[in-house]
Amino acid sequence: MTLESTDRTKTAIAKSAGLTHRGHVRQVNEDAFLDRGDHGLWVVADGMGGHDAGDVASRMIVETLRCVQLSGPLAERLNQIEDMLDQVNENLLERSSTTNGQKHIIGSTIALLAATDRRMGVVMWAGDSRIYRLRQGNLVQLSADHSQVETYIRQGLITREEARRHPERHIITRAVGSQEELYLEADLCEFSHGDRYLLCSDGLTRHVEDDEIRELLAQGTPEEACNKLLDLTLDRGARDNVTAVVVEID
Repeated sequence: MTLESTDRTKTAIAKSAGLTHRGHVRQVNEDAFLDRGDHGLWVVADGMGGHDAGDVASRMIVETLRCVQLSGPLAERLNQIEDMLDQVNENLLERSSTTNGQKHIIGSTIALLAATDRRMGVVMWAGDSRIYRLRQGNLVQLSADHSQVETYIRQGLITREEARRHPERHIITRAVGSQEELYLEADLCEFSHGDRYLLCSDGLTRHVEDDEIRELLAQGTPEEACNKLLDLTLDRGARDNVTAVVVEID
C-alpha cells in the first residue's frame, strides 16, 4: 500500500488534512509531510529526484520537526524551526558523498506553514514545493519556485508555458541539504476566517492547473479536498510522487 494520509479534527487554529502517494511510476515515495495541526505547523518535503536517498532527506525534515517542542510567540517558534532545519541541513551535508569528483547530494525541498493563532502565520519554503492560499474564491501562489526555469522566466528568456517543456525544468536552485548555508524564503500572511492553504509537492502541480486547484481546493472538508487533488493527479498519470496538505483557518 503506497497511500499515507491524516485527517485532523478541529483545533483552536484550523482544520487540516494531508495525503501522499508514490504515484504510478516511481518505486519509492521521496515525499513526506507533517500535519501538526494541534501545534500550528504543517510541512511538505520532496526529496530531490535523481539524487541519492531523497526519501531520507524528506523524512529527516519531517521527523525532526515532528519532535521539536514549539513554544512562545510566532517569532520564537520560527527561530526554533530554523534552528532544527539548520541541523538537518548539516546532517544531510555530512551524509553526502563525492565519487570520481562528482558530489552526490542528499537533499529535499520544503514548504511550511506555521501559526500560533487565527490572526497571523508565516510561510517558509526552499525549492519548488508550493504554497497556495484560497480566499473567497481567489487562488494566490504565496511561494515562488527556486528552480532554474523560474530564473529564466524572471529574466524574460522563456515563457511559463515554455518552462513546462524545458529540459532544465527539474533543476532546483535551493533545497535543504544542497548548500553549506541554508537559505529559506519566508513571508508573513494575515489570516482570514475560511482561508484555505495548500502545501504540495511538484508532483501535483505538474499535472494540475491553478484553475483546477482553485476549484478542487474549495470543495468539501480539507480531507475531501486532498483526496480530489490527489485523485486528479493519479488520473493524469502521476509520473512523480504527489503530496498535498490542506489547512482551513477557523
